[in-house]
Amino acid sequence: MREDRKTVFGWALYDWANSAFATTVMASFFPIFFKEYWAASTDPVVSTAKLGLANSTAGILVALMAPALGAIADRGAAKKNFLLFFAALGIAATVCLYWVPRGSWQAAAGCYVLAMMGFAGSIIFYDSLLTTVAAEERRDFVSSLGFSMGYLGGGVLFALNVWMTLSPATFGLPGSGEGVKLSFLSVGLWWALFSLPLVFLVRERGGPLSRSRRAAVREGLAQLRDTFRQIRHLRTIFLFLAAYWLYIDGVDTIIVMALDYGLSIGFKADDLIVALLITQFIGFPSALFFGRLGERIGAKRAILIGIAVYLMITVYGAFIDETREFFVLACMIGLVQGGVQALSRSLYSRIIPAEQSAEFFGFYNMLSRFATVAGPVLIGATGIWARSMGFEGGTASRMGIVSVALLFLAGGFVLSRVDERKGKEEAGFLTRR
Repeated sequence: MREDRKTVFGWALYDWANSAFATTVMASFFPIFFKEYWAASTDPVVSTAKLGLANSTAGILVALMAPALGAIADRGAAKKNFLLFFAALGIAATVCLYWVPRGSWQAAAGCYVLAMMGFAGSIIFYDSLLTTVAAEERRDFVSSLGFSMGYLGGGVLFALNVWMTLSPATFGLPGSGEGVKLSFLSVGLWWALFSLPLVFLVRERGGPLSRSRRAAVREGLAQLRDTFRQIRHLRTIFLFLAAYWLYIDGVDTIIVMALDYGLSIGFKADDLIVALLITQFIGFPSALFFGRLGERIGAKRAILIGIAVYLMITVYGAFIDETREFFVLACMIGLVQGGVQALSRSLYSRIIPAEQSAEFFGFYNMLSRFATVAGPVLIGATGIWARSMGFEGGTASRMGIVSVALLFLAGGFVLSRVDERKGKEEAGFLTRR
């Protein structure tokens, strides 16, 4: 397969586009604004549980749809069309957050659920296009390039959004709250603008474009049923997915709940935002480094190194008390977050049949969404239980973060049992059947 640089660039820029949502909305401003503006009259532990419920609801809805939509997209050569549909949903819902009034946590949660569905749904088809844009031997680097572009692009807009929030008068805004709301609007516009290179530069290969929508749906569902019938030949794929579900639960939980955790144990919102900026800009070169590391020692070994660092992060994070310690934690996360995500994607792409990539990445993202269901709810439920046992709010939140370490331990152990060579043999069987 010959790799086209423009195609790779257009594909990677979608990470630049949608990472603005992941950084500004999902990981930063929404958790803070939800707690301090939309749910201001609610107990902090309860608002954490509500935030976890919103994340979990979006995760369940996407997870239920992902494999079937992926199979349909495979049969109709419609990966890019599905990607753009979900991106449009996410963009529209994000923009709507700008108009949600103070105290309306239900409306804010509803918009957030739709935005998360759009974001997560588009990622399924974005990931599946990796087998189209990159040769097998280059997937570690190309996958890491996408994540590194995401860290840089998300960091650039986030820095602007932070400036708007900390110095609203510079932008003619009456207060920081208006800066946050305008940031939601800017994320939607950024996401839309930088999705255009994928529209024009990425050409999908696959099934015949002339296939009717009805035929694509019928054949896609038949393909999905056939895959389930062949499950006995998919041991390596499902072993990897089990490992991925466990360790990505920890990764995603840290992404969506880190700032809420910091607020719960008493850190200032401004310091937490600076910590997130540190993570973003360290993540840019670190993701590229992990791509090269994967090419040199193998993706699985590099992922295991990242998991080991994450295990230290969760234990260390439960005992931090000072702002500088939170900054150290941000640096540690930035070193491994993008690398673990990128190499997981490229490793998985090697053990699945390329012509069914959207279907199998549907399973991949389904597990990711169910992981996001478990993690935030686990932290929220643990915090509420600890409060009921008489622990203070900060101590209760610390107890929640400790539980995440178990997910990294279990995920690393299961991943160590994955044999890439056998996975390729199984994928070859599915291709020939």
